[in-house]
Amino acid sequence: MGFEKLGLSKKVLEGITAAGYENPTPIQEQAVPIIINGKDVIGASQTGTGKTAAFALPILHKLEEHGNLRCLILEPVRELASQVLDNLETLGKGTNLKSLLIHGGVGYGKQIDGIKSGVDILIATPGRLLDLMDKGIVRLDKIEILVLDEVDRMLDMGFLPDVRKIVTKIPRRRQTLFFSATMPSAIESLAKWALNEPEEVEIGQRQGVAETISHAFYPVASGQREDLLLKLLKQTNFKSVMIFTRTKKDADTLANHIKKQEPDYSITVMHSDIRQKDRQEALAGFKDGKFDVIIATDLAARGIDISNVSHVINYQVPENAEDYVHRIGRTGRANREGDAFTLLSADELDHATSVEKFIGQKIEKRKIEGFNYNYTTLLDEDAPTPEKLAKVFRGRKRGGSRRRRR
Repeated sequence: MGFEKLGLSKKVLEGITAAGYENPTPIQEQAVPIIINGKDVIGASQTGTGKTAAFALPILHKLEEHGNLRCLILEPVRELASQVLDNLETLGKGTNLKSLLIHGGVGYGKQIDGIKSGVDILIATPGRLLDLMDKGIVRLDKIEILVLDEVDRMLDMGFLPDVRKIVTKIPRRRQTLFFSATMPSAIESLAKWALNEPEEVEIGQRQGVAETISHAFYPVASGQREDLLLKLLKQTNFKSVMIFTRTKKDADTLANHIKKQEPDYSITVMHSDIRQKDRQEALAGFKDGKFDVIIATDLAARGIDISNVSHVINYQVPENAEDYVHRIGRTGRANREGDAFTLLSADELDHATSVEKFIGQKIEKRKIEGFNYNYTTLLDEDAPTPEKLAKVFRGRKRGGSRRRRR
């Protein structure tokens, strides 16, 4: 099915052509007609499946001409909000609709001027939006379409109380759209409160991962993690690689180490302690090929559209299995093939087991030929399963499986 069969206006179809889109993705094919017909929607699909265009296209179609502020799109972080703005501006080139981005971390001047000049679509993060609402600068009494995007991330970041405050200021007679890669049960009460008889659009398993992604665990003694990562990078034929760390300190330390050992790599870092302008430059440089390695915390894992990542490497096993899905969702996008490698040490076996259960598949353990491994039981060919090792390790932490030396 082509986009012209989804019921979109000629002006929106012009924007689709300008964006280079040829055929709708499954979630676009299902969601666009429902939204055009005015129904509330809960949309869930794997990352990289085109959720943003699935709500952007029918919004542009329904608003038609420039007028009042009629659409609010809430995003958990500024990077996602900026990405949505880019999509709307590209897809809306054939219209005269105006969109504005507001978020924290920058001055108020341009944002206030933009609101006063008149906009149709406001893309916002909750904190800055509430701030401007409290100042009387933003009014939401004419909102016709509300989009809550990456709702699970808003839950993770503690934004749901702020979201509820915002929603109470919007007319009940509205269309509300939920879009997210995962839909935890914790947000069901919000959905029941905010939506009216929604239709569900679900592509694949909610906690699923793209079938085109190849997974591997690389066991290693904890003290050799940096060295094994360097060896892995050397033997991997990658176009672009994202390396995820748990902490900002790990990201900075690892970047400095790789730069010293392998100066030929072009590396950038992305986390919340880096200035917004520098984060935008890092992301843009990685997309454009200026950098071939980006080391990031989970700030970059949720929904940010980087289409040509060939490899994702988890420097540690994520403590939350859902984070694994979001991280590796940066590769294998739009049915492309991708590789997801994870360094695994013995104290992370609980997390590794949780990841395997969450995605519903066993992950192969691999060794790197020629690497001088320090011994770890994870490298034994006849080693017990991760589940059994996890139980042993938990017992040791409780002090129940070791005898004290006299």
